Amino acid sequence: MENFEELIASETPVLVDFYATWCGPCRTMHPILEELKELKGNKLRIVKIDVDKHEELATKERIQSIPTLMLYWKGELLWRQSGVVTIAQLKEIIEKHV
Repeated sequence: MENFEELIASETPVLVDFYATWCGPCRTMHPILEELKELKGNKLRIVKIDVDKHEELATKERIQSIPTLMLYWKGELLWRQSGVVTIAQLKEIIEKHV
């Protein structure tokens, strides 16, 4: 797997989902992200990062609550929000920023 800096430096926008398997709201986000993946296809990359398996990265990115979603494009953080986000909100955010 590529490192985080390489991942977010992509020419394709990257939506990062910091989550944990035990987190209820994170499980709520899963079908929403799957639907977004179908809608956006190869125009958006969605990456899920388990905070329990990648504690160092979660600490570095100051993840204090999960799920935390972060939208990157060409290495730049465009948007960040914690909590469940609807498909409509995500589509609007992506269209606004990218």
